[in-house]
Amino acid sequence: MKRRTLAIAAVTAVTLALAAPPASATPTARPATAAPAVAALAAPDVQVANVQAHLAQFQSIATSNGGNRRAGSAGYTASVAYVKSKLQAAGYTVTEQTCTTCTYRGNNVIAEWPQGPADDVIMFGAHLDGVAAGPGINDNGSGSSVLLENALVLAQQSPTMTKRVRFAWWNGEEQGLQGSKFYVNSLTTAQKGYIKGYYNFDMVASTNGGYFINRVTSTTAAPLKAYWDSLGLSPEENTEGQGRSDDYSFQQAGIPTSGYAMGASARKSSAQASKWGGTANAAYDPCYHSSCDTTSNINATGLNRSADGVAYAIWDLAVGGGTPTNDFSVAVSPTAGGVARGGSTTATVSTATTSGSAQTVALSASGAPSGVSVSFSPSSVTSGGSATMTVSASSSASLGTFTLTVTGTGSATRTASYTLTVTGGTGSCTGGQVVGNGGFESGTSPWTATTGVITNSSSQPARTGSYKAWLNGNGSTSTDTLSQSVTVPAGCSSYTLAFYLHIDTAERTTTVAYDKLVVQVGSTTLATYSNLNKASGYTLRSFDVGAYAGQTVTLKFTGTEDSSLQTSFVIDDVTLQAS
Repeated sequence: MKRRTLAIAAVTAVTLALAAPPASATPTARPATAAPAVAALAAPDVQVANVQAHLAQFQSIATSNGGNRRAGSAGYTASVAYVKSKLQAAGYTVTEQTCTTCTYRGNNVIAEWPQGPADDVIMFGAHLDGVAAGPGINDNGSGSSVLLENALVLAQQSPTMTKRVRFAWWNGEEQGLQGSKFYVNSLTTAQKGYIKGYYNFDMVASTNGGYFINRVTSTTAAPLKAYWDSLGLSPEENTEGQGRSDDYSFQQAGIPTSGYAMGASARKSSAQASKWGGTANAAYDPCYHSSCDTTSNINATGLNRSADGVAYAIWDLAVGGGTPTNDFSVAVSPTAGGVARGGSTTATVSTATTSGSAQTVALSASGAPSGVSVSFSPSSVTSGGSATMTVSASSSASLGTFTLTVTGTGSATRTASYTLTVTGGTGSCTGGQVVGNGGFESGTSPWTATTGVITNSSSQPARTGSYKAWLNGNGSTSTDTLSQSVTVPAGCSSYTLAFYLHIDTAERTTTVAYDKLVVQVGSTTLATYSNLNKASGYTLRSFDVGAYAGQTVTLKFTGTEDSSLQTSFVIDDVTLQAS
């Protein structure tokens, strides 16, 4: 939420402040004595654990990028990339809109579910940027994550739509609602008229929070209020947030608005503490705009209620009739593994309730080669639970790479894939170099790279040959990636990933890592380099990757660059040698 310095904020704070704040407590709502019935509670239950997983990603992004996700920073750019990748994978039409009038030039992310009438739009938004003081997890990773998971659930459910649903993540809110203003000003009069309502979500998990709704008595607010009323929460008007978040940009354009909030630096009254729990005379969010606004600064109960309230509003406003059936999902982690003859390996099978109620899911596997057995402990779970999958190979098991299909059977059948490599037993190393086209001289395959990364440009010479991978070097906000799937053989005594790296930069600082290159194998980050590691020539970098023996994993390089002064990360002669 943008900090307002006008007198009205001071008046609000004085009105609500009664004494110095004691230590905050996580609020718990009192039981409802007569909770109003909500008709057609057919919206799916949005899993708060999934929302928290997005928050953990935003925390990791901030930690890897100077501790914050401020607009214009590498942390903000990485946040945009994370949200966009999730949405595109789910089937959304995603647009990055560059805010050229923002103090920190950066992109809004606009995602539209391509169903329903295009001239009848319900829009849901949250600002994606934070402040320089901290990672910005409640403000506003919470609103951003709630919307992201709701968008993913909508795509997974794919119900019949009566209206078009559009999601937005804004740049530059903390500098004065700049990203949302830019977006609204970019719309024609007709396009503004298509938006029948805009819903904003800013700080929806405050640890000492209340339950506030923008324009709580309006027709637009009705579905948000109906859901929280059904929980006996008796939400109040969001007086602290008036004019301070992105709904104001839409309101000024004549578009009806509402939204959820749980409070910022204003103090909880005694009456509110009596109604909602928590600590009276203390700030709703004691870590507002501070370094302690981390994943520890999250009220999971409020986060869950906000996420489910958004889902209810989407289904109430934009989804056709009918109650979703009970459904679930199945996933395996890791998605690949290796086993030697006479040995075994394990993986975790996780389930989640994606709609309706939890149910019993029986687990089984198919596709195992001769001599390989697969078992589960337990053999059935309640959706939302997990089991350990054990894959065992006999001394005569078939050698090679196979795809196992893990099946969950309940009211529906859901599957996930696991790639298994069976090797000849301890010491039967096939050895060799497993990275393809490591010198980049044979085109782009089998690499997947941002356009132009694999190049023979003379501006940055290759170490050997003519081609190399050149990430970033633009002198503007950018993210470049380079990746390849590799199968690491089992049974070898050593595994060494090596590459030559040249870092050239125009940055003059000797203390701040503005531009970064992250090296990953699978989900593990092996190293992070930055403009602080600049050198005049190529430097050999090597890592022991024996932990991935027998697995197929992705080797990935990700370069991020902030808004000015270029840093080039130039990579050549990549090898992964097993022996």
